Parts: sequence; structure tokens; C-alpha cells
Amino acid sequence: MNKTLVTAMVALFVPCAASAQQNLPDLAQHGAVTSSSSFNPAISVILDAGYYHENKDEPWHEAIGELPGFAFSHAHDDGHDHGHGPEDGFNLFHAEVMFSASVDNLFDAALNLGVDEDGIEIEEAYGMTRNLPAGLQLKLGKFYSGIGYLNSQHAHAWDFADLALPYRLMFGDHGLNEKGVQLTWNPATTHYSLFGLEVLQGENALLANQEQGDDFDHGSASRVTGPRMLTAFAKFGPDLGHDHALQMGVFGGRSRINRVLDEHGGDEELYEGKPWFVGTDWVYKHDAGGYQGQGSLSLQAEYIYRVFDRKLVAGPDADELGERVKDTQDALYVQGVYGIAPRWRTGLRYEVAGITNKHEHDGHAEDSGRSTRVTANLTWQPSEFSKLRLQASQGSLALEDGRDDFRQVYLQYQLSLGAHGAHRF
Repeated sequence: MNKTLVTAMVALFVPCAASAQQNLPDLAQHGAVTSSSSFNPAISVILDAGYYHENKDEPWHEAIGELPGFAFSHAHDDGHDHGHGPEDGFNLFHAEVMFSASVDNLFDAALNLGVDEDGIEIEEAYGMTRNLPAGLQLKLGKFYSGIGYLNSQHAHAWDFADLALPYRLMFGDHGLNEKGVQLTWNPATTHYSLFGLEVLQGENALLANQEQGDDFDHGSASRVTGPRMLTAFAKFGPDLGHDHALQMGVFGGRSRINRVLDEHGGDEELYEGKPWFVGTDWVYKHDAGGYQGQGSLSLQAEYIYRVFDRKLVAGPDADELGERVKDTQDALYVQGVYGIAPRWRTGLRYEVAGITNKHEHDGHAEDSGRSTRVTANLTWQPSEFSKLRLQASQGSLALEDGRDDFRQVYLQYQLSLGAHGAHRF
């Protein structure tokens, strides 16, 4: 079935150029796009696979889903596989099939399909305006939110084999990926600046989920129609010359509803609240001018703070309805990547979750502990179409029954086929 779907997608997006051009109106006189790419989109396929090993029987990706203070985000999955991770041994981490083209003088369009052994998923499918006035641009469809720095990047663009811990804990394996509308404004100033506002459907299991408890007696539980999430972001980049670049960002978001179905002694309780988050991202890059990236340096850091104040709306004890629970959480990562030789880079990343990790219930507050991880890697990129990476991590998790140490090793390869545009800053 997957092969049939892929064939159908290709047939849809790659019609015969000759027959398409026979039906072309004379768009040139209207100033419209007349390139053949309008009817033959750029197509690329990226294979991400390799070997993985860790030292624990309980997988890392399951353990971090049980972190106190964060664990509510991962209980009673709503159908999104946020507990999924690589297995010991050989893995197909991810594969992407991407289509993009200029539709006409008004719109560009893109489709990104994520493919794994379980099937095909639409990661992004959106249209984006080309010629709005005053530096405005509109994006419509399903897309990665523009918040932060890493969130809008696809996995093949990461400097490390896995997603940084703050995103994994706050937004899930896929980051904040939603259906909705994004409006950005890039004013004509001497320094780079970008402002964005997004109205999203609100289906992220960790921020705007309202499906948990659908098979449960809801009592006073609410039903909130979409859109259920609003986000905003701003990015600034001073002019540091040709060899240096700096981008600073702030972002935030709020959900109109998020549900948590919890279990206590075999009884189920349904909580509702309106989580909100804020964060900041910082990226510095230095182009040393060395051959194939030698001597170039990239420094990157992001911090995310989230508050989830919720109340009990349904449960076995009517006297407890209305009681409140509040979780305050944050997470940070800092990383650097340096070109040690032509086509060779080494990276170091530090992550911490729970700098502020407070759980408040029944008038009592407790610190849920701090978890950390350090990761180092070595990447060889023979060409722009292939990449080999060796990565090792050491992590210490603050679990309910005490601390536990994890060690992870990746041996990753990425192969890119077809057209592949340059990555953004």
C-alpha cells in the first residue's frame, strides 16, 4: 500500500511536461512564473539510517517519558507516537520524500512525506505567498512552527543525530508541527528582523490535546473547537560583517485547552488546563574561509519555560472536582560545532531539563529534580549529498526511584537524492 501511495503522489506531482505545456496560458504577459518547475516540482529523497546502542534494558526514550514533572505529557498517548525511539542494532531512523515548486506568481507549494517501517506520514504540506507587500508572507497548511531555531528544521539538517532534549520534552518527537496559518513580517531595515504570528489547530499531545479521556465519563470536561493554539516569535540579526553572523530570537505560545488523563490506585481522573510557554534562541556562526568548512564555528543555545496549571474536571470522587495541580518546567541546551578539517566537523552539546521543575498539588510544592546529558560527535561529509556521523552521549536522569545513568552511541549515515536546496541560517 505504501508503494502504491508513493506512486500516486509522484503521478500527481510529476505530470508529463509536454502535455502540461500544451495547456499553458500565456502567463508571461501577466508577470507570472513560466518556469517548467511550475509543472515539474523539485523532488528529493533523504535516507537517514544507521546503528544504535545504549546500556540500559529500559530504553532512553521511554525513561525520559517518565521524568517527574514531565511525565504527565507522555501518559495515555493519544495516537501520536511520542514514545518512539531507535532500538539496539540497525535502524531506519527516518526517510523523507520532498516536493516543492512555484505554483504561479502568487504561491509556492511544498509537500514533505516522512516514511518509516510503519508507513507514510505527511510532515508538511503548505502553500506560501510570493509577492505580498511590505515584507509580509503568509503560509497556509500543515507545517513546523517558526518558534525557536531547531523547531522548523527537518531531521537531516540537525547537527546531532537526535532532537535536543528541551524540544523532545516540551513538544514531542516531531517538535511543534500543526495545521494552521502563519503570518510573518520582514521589515525593510538595516538589520535583519522577522516577526511571526501563528494560529494553529491545536493537536499537539503535550500542549493542546483534548482527545484524552474520550472513552471516559467527562463530567464537566469542556469541548473546545479549533483553532486551539496561538504562537508568536521574533528574530533579530545585527550586521557583524561578512565572516560573522548572529541571530537572537524570542518566542511563546498558549493553548486554549490541554487534557491529562491520570491514574491513581486504578481510578482514572481527567484534568484540564491551558498551558503556556516562552523561550529564547541564540545562534552565532563564523565563516573562517577555510576549504570545505575548515575552521568554521557555529554556537547555538535555546531555553524553553512552560507552565501548566490545570484542574480536576472528572473522576470517581465528586468532592475532589475542581482541585488544582500546577507544573512549572524548563529545559536548556547549548551546543558548538567546529570544522576541524575539510569536510570534517566535531560537535559538543550539553542539555539540562528541570532547572526549575516544580510540582504543586494540595497546597504542597516539590522539586521534581534535574536531568542532564552531554553529547559529542564527529561528522564527515564527503559531499553535499552524503553524511557519516559517530555520536556518543552520557545522560543522568532524575527518576522517581532515584537517579539513573544512560550511555548512547549512534553510527549514522544520511544519503540525499535529487534536488536539495540550501538550508536556512
